[in-house]
Amino acid sequence: MDFTLSVKQKQIRRMARQFAKAELAPIAKEIDEEGRFPWGAVEKMGSLNFFGMQAPRQYGGAETDSISYCLVIEEISRVCAGMGLAIAVHNSVVVYPLSQFGNDEQKAKFLPPLTAGEKVGAFCLTEPNAGSDALSIESTAILDGNSYVVNANKIFVTNGGVADTLIIFTSVKPGDVKRGFSAILVERGTPGFEVGLLENNCGMRANPVSSIVLTDCRVPKANLLGQEGDGFKIAMGALDTGRIGIAAQAVGIGQGALDVSLKYAKERIQFRVPLARHQAIQMMLADMGTMVEAARLLTLQAAHIKDQRGELSCPSAMAKLFAGRTASKVASMGVQIHGGYGYSKDYPIERYFRDARATEIYEGTNEIQQIVIARELLKREED
Repeated sequence: MDFTLSVKQKQIRRMARQFAKAELAPIAKEIDEEGRFPWGAVEKMGSLNFFGMQAPRQYGGAETDSISYCLVIEEISRVCAGMGLAIAVHNSVVVYPLSQFGNDEQKAKFLPPLTAGEKVGAFCLTEPNAGSDALSIESTAILDGNSYVVNANKIFVTNGGVADTLIIFTSVKPGDVKRGFSAILVERGTPGFEVGLLENNCGMRANPVSSIVLTDCRVPKANLLGQEGDGFKIAMGALDTGRIGIAAQAVGIGQGALDVSLKYAKERIQFRVPLARHQAIQMMLADMGTMVEAARLLTLQAAHIKDQRGELSCPSAMAKLFAGRTASKVASMGVQIHGGYGYSKDYPIERYFRDARATEIYEGTNEIQQIVIARELLKREED
């Protein structure tokens, strides 16, 4: 097995690292505290094609491999997890399913502004009574002539406060959600479309998470993604891909937490020597580094499998499960190394600690990943 990155992959990683240090590091603390989406930095990310990494070139995308994609997400999240989340969701669960399931007209209309970063995408599945149990959605889309009349109340929508193009999962058969589960492209500004209040979240505060409410919203029939009833297939396919992006984000958060912990351990003096000289701290740092590297390898393996068109559900679930747990554990250990300062907002480890926790929840909780993994393992045993 060859774990060596190609020259192009190294160049992409270097570009993302330089951008994150130059453009995001100076504002990361500020936009977290203010809960502000940094439009200036977003425009620059658009010019670097961060919003179209895996989209086809004919629509303005960079058509990068999945390993390069993960490297970019990791480097951005290493500095600012909220922005890592923004481009991970935009690419993985909006641009990717649109590229895979959209028809030529839909791709020509929606992909160019999305890949350029001129418009931001969002994935709307979760509802007050439906999250992990996706088939419990209560949203409806009733066909009326050449339009669907959509009524939906979606919550915890990543990018929701700024999204222009949204994939809304709904049912075209209210009495039979399983058969009617469908995906519809909805544009901001459509009559009946409303952005709810932004969530006052614990972490990822630079990302405008909100509810999205559609009330008798008339959407052209041409905006149906795939066929009626394809929604569950589209959602699960998008989430399999999305979990690789979230795993990469978690790796970036873990690496960032390790970075600031190493720096602090070298600078902080206790018992007349730097913390880094104490064996107890060295052992913690060693464990942190080992976990981050293991999470990175699992994530890049899942990315490689995706590029080889292999079965992705189990590898992506394993990567997300382990990387999410790693981010939380490493950030927690980083707080411990910082001692009292780790509990202060004046030190970045506190932000990494808050940001890490979400990676174990969104795009499938740890428990859902375990169910997916166990199902695949049991299937192998039966085979």
